[in-house]
Amino acid sequence: MSPEIAGVLQLLVLIAALALAHRPLGDHMARVYSSEKHYKPEKWIYKAIGADPAAGMRWPAYLRAVLAFSAVSVLFLYLMQRLQGVLPGSLGFVAIDPDQAFNTAASFVANTNWQSYYGEQAMGHVVQTGGLAVQNFVSAAVGMAVAVALVRGFARSRTGELGNFWADLVRGTVRILLPISVIGAMVLVACGVIQNFAGIHEVGQFTGGTQQWNGGAVASQEVIKELGTNGGGYFNANSAHPFENPIPFSNLFEVFLILLIPFSLTRTFGRIVGNLRQGYAILATMGIIWVAFTALMMWTEFAHHGPAFDVAGGAMEGKETRFGVGGSSIFAVATTLTSTGAVNSFHSSYTGLGGGITMLGMQLGEIAPGGVGSGLYGMLIMAIIAVFTAGLMVGRTPEYLGKKIGTREIKFAACYILVTPALVLGFTAAAMALDTPANSMTNSGAHGFSEILYAYTSGANNNGSAFAGLNADTQWFNSTIGLAMLLGRFLPMVFVLALAGSLAEQKPVPETSGTLRTDKPLYAGLLVGTILIITGLTYFPALALGPLAEGLAS
Repeated sequence: MSPEIAGVLQLLVLIAALALAHRPLGDHMARVYSSEKHYKPEKWIYKAIGADPAAGMRWPAYLRAVLAFSAVSVLFLYLMQRLQGVLPGSLGFVAIDPDQAFNTAASFVANTNWQSYYGEQAMGHVVQTGGLAVQNFVSAAVGMAVAVALVRGFARSRTGELGNFWADLVRGTVRILLPISVIGAMVLVACGVIQNFAGIHEVGQFTGGTQQWNGGAVASQEVIKELGTNGGGYFNANSAHPFENPIPFSNLFEVFLILLIPFSLTRTFGRIVGNLRQGYAILATMGIIWVAFTALMMWTEFAHHGPAFDVAGGAMEGKETRFGVGGSSIFAVATTLTSTGAVNSFHSSYTGLGGGITMLGMQLGEIAPGGVGSGLYGMLIMAIIAVFTAGLMVGRTPEYLGKKIGTREIKFAACYILVTPALVLGFTAAAMALDTPANSMTNSGAHGFSEILYAYTSGANNNGSAFAGLNADTQWFNSTIGLAMLLGRFLPMVFVLALAGSLAEQKPVPETSGTLRTDKPLYAGLLVGTILIITGLTYFPALALGPLAEGLAS
């Protein structure tokens, strides 16, 4: 079987698996977020934190709860790293430096998981399991809660209440993320992913030397790293490491975990708003972009530019032979079109155009299907922009799901789509203008510029993957990327929740013959075009200086 056919078959199997899981998981999540029942463990949590899960919250209260919880999480994780040297299970590792501790705390709380350190050489068992893995769960649950709050804004009328953040946070963790993670961890252990609390030990090599390895609760962290679209690896090599991702089946299973909740949330959306066709329209838009990007990436990486590529079966530099070009391309697109950031190959070693595809996937806003929760609310913002654009064309006040999109709503949506590009391009320009940040680049020219652009694109979009070749463990990058991650995560949430509150206060508008049908293929095409045009106009000049220039020159 040729590598190309093997890659296509993997993609088809993945699509089939996602299709099978879409309906049951989507319906289950709709029931979870619509239920008024509280399980005993959940009641214990509410009592411990002093929360009333039955109290409704308007958008300012919901936002304050999100920000307060996240601020405490940043502080808690920062202190854990700074005190690592005196914690049990530290494996002899010392405390993390202040700038790196801030960067890592911001990274994991913001669901980014950008890592400027070697995991197996810096973090002990307590920090890895009690700090980083815990944030993998709750940061994903925060994203899902905000997405559900926006969906309730469409579903409710004449009320400003969006639900209760604490109930949404706890239910998302206990009823959705934990059960799937337990099953997924067992699958990964069966595949060969390690799960222990072993210390550092030496492994003999065939050359007569030895190499030091440390164990860890890798399977349990690996599963939520992918399922929660987090991405932070136990080891520096991330999902290219055989202890995290040993065989082709585990590779495909991890991609399945990455895409599972973001795609299924579209059905949850359809259930809550009472119109499954609207959910299918959003699903179709996400699916079109994801399949197109995957096909383009596979074509780019399989393209032969000389005898070396012919022998290797494609551009194999930076890729694991156990996954090949097909498995690496599928993983790379899935991780950059979501906010995962996990890698099973090094994106810096992709072809010029292949590296540009990974970067463009993040610059779209990671909405196809996007991160857990953040993908859905990002796509709904784009849906509002598309409806507004269509309304301007025909001279009619735009409506979406029975709600008028007026001046206030479009301002919130516009602010949402402007925040991330401003962070990415602003920090990139500052880094290129100063001598010290530019000295961290391994490469010069277009590829060196791509390293900087990719780093801030990854941070501000809460992805976390790296282009490699960039020494990001400096005070400048730890601080600025840390700020980009926090601002890129929580500023958009402000506008999402404000928009949700505004929509929830409206009364439904009856559908007429002049209403744009947003559940038809025509609208899905309009939405795809809107996404690509907005991204193209925003980022094309920067892409032209980096990956496009490199790809056209090769």
